[in-house]
Amino acid sequence: MSVLVGKQAPDFKAVAVQEDKVIEGFTLSQFRGKYVVLFFYPLDFTFVCPTELHAFAQKLEEFKKRDTVVVAVSVDSHFSHLAWLKMPKVRGGIEGVHYPIVSDINKAISRDYDVLVEGQGIAYRGLFLIDKNGVVRHQLVNDLPLGRSVDEALRMVEALQFFEKNGEVCPANWRAGDRSMKPSQKGLEEFFGK
Repeated sequence: MSVLVGKQAPDFKAVAVQEDKVIEGFTLSQFRGKYVVLFFYPLDFTFVCPTELHAFAQKLEEFKKRDTVVVAVSVDSHFSHLAWLKMPKVRGGIEGVHYPIVSDINKAISRDYDVLVEGQGIAYRGLFLIDKNGVVRHQLVNDLPLGRSVDEALRMVEALQFFEKNGEVCPANWRAGDRSMKPSQKGLEEFFGK
């Protein structure tokens, strides 16, 4: 498993869908200047996957408030994505999801992010937080049966933005409004001394 944290996020050019529109030539680099939560899921029309796509959709406005774009990727075709977007939520569909879903039909993006499950041709549940300069700042990869916490993804965006704005680091379980610390021995001592 490659660690991409601290490196430029691999760019890609692919077909994506957003609502009922097909987007040819969709790239990651088009979002330079914004934060990006790029997440991979195994397959359309499965079981844990729609719960995750809906969970991100429910928090989409919170990500937007933080100048963050959400982009999903799977190995399915854009035709499959469009069909799944038309299926009602109560039937396991993702109707009502409004962020882009990228088709990685040739599996190149999954390989570049090192989340491809070789032999199965699907991706692990990878999540990558990419900063405004296109650098990966956080990465998380879950096995197939383990759904992600969207609240944790949002917390990581907030922590990164807090650090960039204030220069102070965010301790374990930090939430917006919690105490932070200066990145020094004195800062650590002050943090534990209160």
